[in-house]
Amino acid sequence: MNKTSFASDNYAGIHPDILKAIADANDGHVPAYGGDHYTARAIDKFHEQFGNDIEVYFVFNGTAANVTSLSALMRSYHAVICAEKAHIQVDECGAPEKNSGSKLLLVPTADGKITVDKILPHLERAGDQHHVQPRVISISQSTEYGTVYSPREIRTIADFAHDNNMFLHMDGARVSNAAAGLDLSLKAITKDAGVDVLSFGGTKNGLMIGEAVVFFNRELANGFQYIRKQSMQLASKMRFISAQFHALLSDDLWRRNASHANKMARLLADKLSTVQGVRITQQVQANGVFVIFPRQHISRLQEKFHFYVWNEERDEVRLMTSFNTTEDEIENFIRHIQEVIR
Repeated sequence: MNKTSFASDNYAGIHPDILKAIADANDGHVPAYGGDHYTARAIDKFHEQFGNDIEVYFVFNGTAANVTSLSALMRSYHAVICAEKAHIQVDECGAPEKNSGSKLLLVPTADGKITVDKILPHLERAGDQHHVQPRVISISQSTEYGTVYSPREIRTIADFAHDNNMFLHMDGARVSNAAAGLDLSLKAITKDAGVDVLSFGGTKNGLMIGEAVVFFNRELANGFQYIRKQSMQLASKMRFISAQFHALLSDDLWRRNASHANKMARLLADKLSTVQGVRITQQVQANGVFVIFPRQHISRLQEKFHFYVWNEERDEVRLMTSFNTTEDEIENFIRHIQEVIR
């Protein structure tokens, strides 16, 4: 029997419109490796969102989007500055360092967001041949704690990066949730805020498979097609990835999916705030809720509902909602929590 999941938006299935787009693309023969009209149409949709002066490349998954985009920005003696809980540090099995040959320099953070004052110490040995040279600042939007950078916060980091001969990369696995939460366009919190390269997430927002690497500084995309191929991320039947993105970026599906997930997260947080012995630890700004449960009840709650323990030392768990989370599922979860804790 399937348990209701609040573990990850990756646990959700495929949005029906996306599934239909895949089926519709399964018609006849078309050129492989992105030479098809489905891919051209999908890239046009990215142009509608971000403007024509961009480069877009499709890959299979989020780790690949991050690794290939970072690889395009650096040489092996370079380093990436990121939050200590960043996905590229915690959940990519060392892939950024292995594949780019570079080093990650970590910034401590209580809410997932990094700031210039915390980045600055990593530049103390810039120009020292004995030390790796910071080249990229990478931020997650929304963050691994479900918090969201404002355009002003992003611009501050971007300006600092550019003033110090660095680039700004955004891990946008949940960038749609961030834009929906801020009630802004995708462009406003990426290109307009100074981001150089975006890993644009699709899988967590209703796609079956696929992410996109979007270069806002087109010069940085020089040679990227070879990096993608060497990284085993060039899909032969790319139309099935492209068709999904065309659907996602049509009729505001990306925003509708993300807005629903965010709405369910706020509802979940509101319900949890009434449960005695439960404490929410982070602002709920996208589709993640971080909460401390009484330790003795966590394993029993997990018998019926999927969720991850985020920080075992403080009994903090992560609860994620998705495009198809329902109010009934939240009500059932809250009812079960109350029964267990009682």
